[in-house]
Amino acid sequence: MKLVFATHNPNKFREIKSMLPSHIELLSLSDIDCHEDIEETGDTIDENAIIKAEFIRNHYGYDCFADDTGLEVDSLAGAPGVFSARYAGEEKNDEANIEKLLSQLKERDDRTARFKTVIALNLKGNQNLFTGICKGRILDKKRGDKGFGYDPIFLPDGYNNSFAEMELEEKSKISHRGIAFKELIEYLSK
Repeated sequence: MKLVFATHNPNKFREIKSMLPSHIELLSLSDIDCHEDIEETGDTIDENAIIKAEFIRNHYGYDCFADDTGLEVDSLAGAPGVFSARYAGEEKNDEANIEKLLSQLKERDDRTARFKTVIALNLKGNQNLFTGICKGRILDKKRGDKGFGYDPIFLPDGYNNSFAEMELEEKSKISHRGIAFKELIEYLSK
């Protein structure tokens, strides 16, 4: 079975490829000669994952899956949410995003949040969604130097280390992305 993972992120691609059963040949966007930045115009994380998967199916004809992730902070009515990567501007700057979020939470007591990943799988004419959620809270300042995005300020429930203080293997077991991809892999292994 050939399956396209609609991402331009080589680290994410390698990580997922290593988790898939051997009977699945995973193709990258480069493998199918797709170099476009697929526009994420949805109002929700679910919609953005679907948009990316539909783009590949409609323009290239491959079975595929795509993911989208957002950080939802309760006291900010779910923001940054679907705008997580571009929270501080179109340039997708992790440091600027973190600074903006910390500044908006400065006077707030409620720092509960969740990371949410949705994967849209288009396979043999059917579409399935897989969702992973990791609950936690936003720290007052950055801790750790691993990971990316909001990892240095996200403390998952039940843990003393931020995502950025965890080894990848530990983080993958509890993270939103790890949970969603585990569901996808279980589905593909059937």
